[in-house]
Amino acid sequence: MKNYIYILVFALNFIFYSCTDVIDVDVPVAPPRLVIEASMDWVKGTDGSEQLIKLSTSTPYFENLQETPVTGASVKVINDSDLTEFIFTDQNNGTYTTGNFIPALGQSYTLEILYDNEIYRASETMTAVTEITSVFQSRDNGFDKNALEVNIEWNDPADIENFYLTKFKRRGDLLQTLFDLKDEFTNGNRMTIFYEKLNDDDSGETEFQPGDVVDIYLHGISEQYYNYIRLLIQQSGGPGGPFSTTPAEIKGNCINISNPENYAFGYFRLTEVDKKVYIFE
Repeated sequence: MKNYIYILVFALNFIFYSCTDVIDVDVPVAPPRLVIEASMDWVKGTDGSEQLIKLSTSTPYFENLQETPVTGASVKVINDSDLTEFIFTDQNNGTYTTGNFIPALGQSYTLEILYDNEIYRASETMTAVTEITSVFQSRDNGFDKNALEVNIEWNDPADIENFYLTKFKRRGDLLQTLFDLKDEFTNGNRMTIFYEKLNDDDSGETEFQPGDVVDIYLHGISEQYYNYIRLLIQQSGGPGGPFSTTPAEIKGNCINISNPENYAFGYFRLTEVDKKVYIFE
């Protein structure tokens, strides 16, 4: 694949003159790989039976292409204790669903995918999470003392190493915001995190306003997934543009046991989730 960078030079001397230099850049192109989005979340207050796994293939970094859904794969999740299999049905759009999954906290499961005559496997344990004890708004914690922010609090269980993923999404926004946390210095104490949005003319971002509705999720995650998602969050938060640092490949826990060189991207995770909805006043 070749990319062309055009450098335009303008000079003003009563009239405009311009010239164009073409720089031919050879960029290595990796073959497409299977991308596995297998986030199985058990929201408190539900039976957790309905789950979805999404499969697609990767695209070159410099090509702004839509994702390519994978159909025709065989997808199942196995309870490692009693070997119960939960079959995920192909919806012919890159998603695979089941309505009979049985979640169990502390239980390990194995994901198995048969795609293009190769078998991919990943194992993970369903991680519990404590409940959110308080949700409130303020203006005191963020970068702009005049901007609204939403706060959540929970009590971290003592004598247990805990890892958390929080998600905040204002209804109507395209993207959600993620924060990763661990209780290394707060074990057994009350934990608090706030979320603030600032006005940004370039991105179109706007501050929270009274009446805005925010969906909030607190996930209990494994240490391995914490290390994985932390790297993803760090990379996604960097500056964009063609001259920014190209993100490095981050391998998840999905292994191609048929052909290890043809590894997949993505992660198989199982988490318990506490969800809250907050409306700004």
